[in-house]
Amino acid sequence: MPDEKQGALKPISPARVAEELERLSTRRANGDIQPDEYEHRFARMVTELRERRIDGSRADIMAAIDPLHQKGLVSDADYRRLLSQLGIV
Repeated sequence: MPDEKQGALKPISPARVAEELERLSTRRANGDIQPDEYEHRFARMVTELRERRIDGSRADIMAAIDPLHQKGLVSDADYRRLLSQLGIV
């Protein structure tokens, strides 16, 4: 839903970023999506995050996704890739 004041979409919460990353990583790990579809969805997720912005600081984003990485729900590669593509590290 566009923000009426600026005509842009509302920013995404860090919790939503973590939720989407976990969902996508889990589907890949379970074999629910093929590698090429995974790549497409990951790239689309990053593009949407860049366009809509994340409603939080780097620390907020890290606090939301670090537990997923530490619990092994998100691979090292996915974790580093997301942070790198968002310009967080």
